[in-house]
Amino acid sequence: MNYLIGAFKPACNISITFADGKNRKQVILKLMWLCLRTSIFACCMKSVKVLILICNVHSADGDECVAICVYTKVPLKKENGQTIMVPLFQSQENISGKISIEPVLGKKVEHNGVKIELLGQIVRELDVPGEIYERKTYPFEFSTVEMPYETYNGVNVRLRYVLKVTVSRGYGGSVVEYQDFVVRNYTPPPSINNSIKMEVGIEDCLHIEFEYNKSKYHLKDVIIGKIYFLLVRIKIKNMDLEIRRRESTGSGANTHVETETLAKFELMDGAPVRGESIPIRLFLSPYELTPTHRNINNKFSVKYYLNLVLVDEEDRRIVTVMRTTAVGKDLSLRFPCDYY
Repeated sequence: MNYLIGAFKPACNISITFADGKNRKQVILKLMWLCLRTSIFACCMKSVKVLILICNVHSADGDECVAICVYTKVPLKKENGQTIMVPLFQSQENISGKISIEPVLGKKVEHNGVKIELLGQIVRELDVPGEIYERKTYPFEFSTVEMPYETYNGVNVRLRYVLKVTVSRGYGGSVVEYQDFVVRNYTPPPSINNSIKMEVGIEDCLHIEFEYNKSKYHLKDVIIGKIYFLLVRIKIKNMDLEIRRRESTGSGANTHVETETLAKFELMDGAPVRGESIPIRLFLSPYELTPTHRNINNKFSVKYYLNLVLVDEEDRRIVTVMRTTAVGKDLSLRFPCDYY
């Protein structure tokens, strides 16, 4: 029975190791010309195994240069709900490391070649056909890899970056190992980020005016605004602010839309009166947000909306919807101390 069980086990164990922070060195991701009030500060996130140092250096023309140095490793949620820590890369970065292949119980492994694939598109042959008698390590490197789209795990769609190692065998089946990694790309802060001011309501019953300080937010931002009650002739019981994510896949008649509420924040409990002003201050950092994605490879899009929900004493809901380019592609997944 033991021989029968052993016959179905892989002939070897494969491990994939990315070059760590020391080998990759500290990478200066961007030099951004910003006007910051602080001089030197550092932050260390518990959920991300990364040390971030952001410091200001004054240039010759008086502007301030912000240099960001980072070791990167971030959490990635798998299909089974388990969260693992995986390396973080950006487009045009080198992806390197080592592949180790170790025969089971010291037996030899006859193979027809060993190869590694990145994204299923770039293939590198690591070894010619032969035999492996003991643990063998293969270094690998993919230079300046173009990765224009960011990693995304949604309800109906996943955008993954994967390394695949295959030990090809003529009998017993090939041995395959996969290793995920995450891609985040930097986008500078928007040059124009207008505030939003709208007046909505029900004729002769309710008129409210809401105002948000801007229309684009990074992932660790704070939504700041105010709500003014210009006319109140119905009895309002409470008022909430919701963050909703709208994920659309497919195109045309085959488009499928999935909407989920990510956050619900109570702004008011009780009946307001005419002329009353309610402040808004909602921190985004506690919520699992992603960058806004616009028609990625003609496959899917992800948009965010702010819903202002008022409920009267008869439990009728009055909803005002504001779309925000919230959390547009930015650095904030990695750098909550930075702006975008």
